[in-house]
Amino acid sequence: MDNVIYGVITVSDSRFNKMISGEKVEDRSGDLLRRELKAKYYLLIPDNRDMLKGAVDHLIDSTDVECIVITGGTGVSPRDNTPDVLREMFHKELTGFSVLFHLLSYREVKYATILSRATAGIYRDRVIYSLPGSPNACKTALPIIKEETDHILKHLKGF
Repeated sequence: MDNVIYGVITVSDSRFNKMISGEKVEDRSGDLLRRELKAKYYLLIPDNRDMLKGAVDHLIDSTDVECIVITGGTGVSPRDNTPDVLREMFHKELTGFSVLFHLLSYREVKYATILSRATAGIYRDRVIYSLPGSPNACKTALPIIKEETDHILKHLKGF
């Protein structure tokens, strides 16, 4: 994990609506990622294509973030569009992440792993991971993220 500067974005209509109405928001997945990655930045947004694009660009344009980890919006419901938006943005998709994530996820949830559309890729020389919104899925992905992000960034910077 070295000294990678992380940002975390939680994509959730229900949590966002609670936040804007002044209610206390519990974000177990976002909190887990922030803590484990020592993330410097955090945003909570609804399942909205334009807001997701804007949040990613905002973190890149106005911070020193090197890796963005997004939790939520990877399922199959009509509002789940995180992977679709990111695939439009990626310069290169890291297809191996999805394969490895599903392999590890299968060991825990069996065939239910097909409900996840977790992905990762490169956008504007940053690494972006898109994870399901469950804390268990985030725990499954964390070892991959911690071990490989610095390695990927070194390749992007030409060592």
